[in-house]
Amino acid sequence: MAPLDPRPLYEQLADTLGEQIEHGELAPGQLIPSEPYLMGTHGVSRGTVRAAMRLLRDRGLIVTLPGKGSFVAERP
Repeated sequence: MAPLDPRPLYEQLADTLGEQIEHGELAPGQLIPSEPYLMGTHGVSRGTVRAAMRLLRDRGLIVTLPGKGSFVAERP
């Protein structure tokens, strides 16, 4: 995430994860890293991570299964 990027951090994080999905670094069906991991590696709060995940769900890039985690969505 760029320090001079004027966009909110959750959008930057969502775009970073979205690019990883688009480039195949995170494959369909793969578990998305945990909130604590994303918080630590990106230096953001839990709320920022949750907002980014919500945005990725809205974009159809991930699916969240309660009690299991969030996974990269299968592509048609």
